[in-house]
Amino acid sequence: MVFSDIFFLFEFLPLFLVCYFAARKIRTKNYVLAAFSLFFYAWGEPVWVCLLLFSSLFDYFNGLFIDKHRGKKKAVLGVIISCTVNLTILCTFKYSGMVVSGINDLLGLSLDVPSFHLPIGISFYTFQSITYVVDVYRGNARVQKHYPNYLLYLSMFFQLVAGPIVRYNTVAREIENRSVKLSEFSNGITRLIFGLGKKVIIANSVGQLATEFLTFDKAPDSVLAAWAGVIMYSLQIYYDFSGYSDMAIGLGLMCGFHFPENFEHPYISSSATEFWRRWHISLGTFFRDYVYIPLGGNRRHQMLNIAIVWFCTGLWHGAGANFILWGLYFGLLLVIEKKFLLNALKKAPKFIGHVYLLFAAAFGWMIFYFTDMSKMGGCLGAMFGMGGVPAADLLTESQLKSNLWLIIAAVILCMPVYEKISALGEKAAKTGRLGFFSTSVLKIAFLAAVLIISSVSLVGDTYNPFLYFRF
Repeated sequence: MVFSDIFFLFEFLPLFLVCYFAARKIRTKNYVLAAFSLFFYAWGEPVWVCLLLFSSLFDYFNGLFIDKHRGKKKAVLGVIISCTVNLTILCTFKYSGMVVSGINDLLGLSLDVPSFHLPIGISFYTFQSITYVVDVYRGNARVQKHYPNYLLYLSMFFQLVAGPIVRYNTVAREIENRSVKLSEFSNGITRLIFGLGKKVIIANSVGQLATEFLTFDKAPDSVLAAWAGVIMYSLQIYYDFSGYSDMAIGLGLMCGFHFPENFEHPYISSSATEFWRRWHISLGTFFRDYVYIPLGGNRRHQMLNIAIVWFCTGLWHGAGANFILWGLYFGLLLVIEKKFLLNALKKAPKFIGHVYLLFAAAFGWMIFYFTDMSKMGGCLGAMFGMGGVPAADLLTESQLKSNLWLIIAAVILCMPVYEKISALGEKAAKTGRLGFFSTSVLKIAFLAAVLIISSVSLVGDTYNPFLYFRF
């Protein structure tokens, strides 16, 4: 089940909210939330609920073991066992096929390539489980002694299948004691609907264009088609994932949980370094705190540490050479920026940094998109006019013109426009220039329009992918 689904929006969610707020005690609310979360996860893949339950039980007892032996070598053993088991499960499902295929190619063997169906959200809840165990060992999180509470942390349907990656100490207090303010419930609905619009109205629409432009035999039809396809995909993956994160954060607010922001308008960045402080923030901070710093961080072997982190970042996104290449590409950019480019960009006019980042990000998403290396090469060549492709073609021009307003809106909304308009509205309401009633009516009308358009689109459109499910 996904958030951008008619059944979720108009059946599952209303029923959940009724049951959740009918429960008076926090413990009862937690049971309701856990039960609905497991049902949500089991909707598409009931068998993998067993794997989720195993992970929760395994690290619940691991946390108790580490807490009992705090300060002793046995505690270190608990961390090692937890990381080993969790990463082994993740690697078995996600990377065993790639490893066996690589061995076959390298040694000329014909071993059977395992074909596991990747459990949805396994990368996200595995990392959450690891952060809990490590933080308990470090003393950054209090051990959870009530198993249902730990299961709730790992299985909350808000962020179970696509993040953000929430650390236990972020929500530990709220699991045991929380309340929902009317203003926060209202803000949660706003984030939910706004995220739904980003996903359904924008991501799905530009995603269809990206698929049309980047579906070819040897190369795109023109230079324009290549660049248009890459740019549309860059917009799709941002609106797809940030929209889902907005919905997760909104649903959390509606139930009294405060999840960290996962995106902060990354395309307004003026360097790759800044971009990765704004894009998928929870994943970036995970690798920083649990891989980069333990390896030595900036203190020793900095360049090697960066290479390892970005190799892992690429590999986390998928079992393919293109994902590893994509990770190493951004790792190389960050090294170059640390060495000299950041200083040069700071001295130059700011728009130069923005242009550089947009080209760098688009090129990176081109690598990310193509699992077929020959097609990646064909697209790269077409982007720079190689192979005799024309500068433009009539079909691409026609499609871009017919979707011009959508593309303009998608580009503008990458910037913090909505936040600025909201801030101006609140300021006007406080100063009396615009009545509070008028501000509220405009906001409600806007959100109602987004919800109606999104719902109609979901009913009439069969194209509703979610890119990060495969990660």
